[in-house]
Amino acid sequence: MNLKAFEIREQMAKLATEARAKYDEITDKTEESRAKEIEVEFDKIMAKHDELGEKLTRAETLEKAEARWTEAKEKGDPRAPSYEAEERQTTLKTEYKEVFAKAIRYGATSLDAEERGVLLAQRADIPAEVRAQSTGTDSAGGYTVPTEFSGEIDKAMAAWGPMWDANVVRELNTSNGRQIDWPTVDDTANTGRIKAENAAVDDDGSDDVTFGEKALNAYVYDTGMVKIPLELLSDSAFAMEPLLSDLFGERLGRLANSVLTTGTGSGQPNGIVTASTAGVTAAAVAAITSDELLDLIHSVDPAYRASPSCRFQFNDSTLKAIRKLKDGDGNYLWQMGDVRTGEPNTIFGYSYSINQAMSSLATGNRTVLFGDHSKYIVRKVLGFQVMTLRERYAESFQVGMVGFKRFDGELINTAAIKHLVQA
Repeated sequence: MNLKAFEIREQMAKLATEARAKYDEITDKTEESRAKEIEVEFDKIMAKHDELGEKLTRAETLEKAEARWTEAKEKGDPRAPSYEAEERQTTLKTEYKEVFAKAIRYGATSLDAEERGVLLAQRADIPAEVRAQSTGTDSAGGYTVPTEFSGEIDKAMAAWGPMWDANVVRELNTSNGRQIDWPTVDDTANTGRIKAENAAVDDDGSDDVTFGEKALNAYVYDTGMVKIPLELLSDSAFAMEPLLSDLFGERLGRLANSVLTTGTGSGQPNGIVTASTAGVTAAAVAAITSDELLDLIHSVDPAYRASPSCRFQFNDSTLKAIRKLKDGDGNYLWQMGDVRTGEPNTIFGYSYSINQAMSSLATGNRTVLFGDHSKYIVRKVLGFQVMTLRERYAESFQVGMVGFKRFDGELINTAAIKHLVQA
């Protein structure tokens, strides 16, 4: 049974309460062996809580989509789905799969005019587009898979980390990969001043505005070649799309999130951790205190803290350590979100994102980020693309397929996001 978002939030709230009660069993008088048992039980409860969190994300996405279509129907929007539209969409999807499988096995030149029309059809509910990937012939170069396929890939990528999520960072989509120059200016050190009557205005050049510039390129990342036997294409043609969606999505999802997190900025994106500035140095090698998290928050200017995109970011093992922290009054820093209003879980009132590409608690590692994530720009060029190579592996009766994506990332204002580094 599929639970609604509200029901999932209620279950999460119960688990959070249960976890807190469990962890409160540890006192100064608790034996070490028992304390470890309690921690294991605590971790199991929170693991269930996190699993529900993933279900909640899917449920909320579904409910929002349903709400949009319901509103469209009520307003008489002709694009709202109907029985006839859904039936037609199912038919077209079936036709598309058949044509796609034929094109993969025998090449685009094997398609007749009607079949090519299926691939080239431009529809609001099933956008399909073919882009040439080679200036040569179809048999020598291959072609790009329609964007109905790429939509599935992008969804898979988003699940791998916050750095590909337009709700966390700022997304910039472009139709080409030419370098984008982004002017910057930091005039925060300058202020106005009082002027005496009949006195001349200061004109020593010290008040001039100094501009800077950041650049966004389009680095190409690929999945590596996947070779598919013709027997598999013939026997399981309809399973190829979801198979490759999952395979390529997972590969590029992990890679994209990783380089947008810790990329060096030299010949690759400037990762958000790399580009961030120092906020706080923890006193311990493998621990964080509540005071240090507060210090990190206040190391960021209030102007950035007021942004709706201001949040924490860390990996799951760091979250585990933070969940066990309490303030001076014995209250947990980590707070379960409001069950009824759907507010997110917070730390000191700020939301957070789990990013497994960030470092764990260890000497010299930047383990926590905090600040306005809208100042980190992820530049995406076109959609995800897949190229097929039939002739290259023909003697082995195989078809080669490779997916690729062009993107870049840069922190436009380094004062907007700061990090906590372990001692």
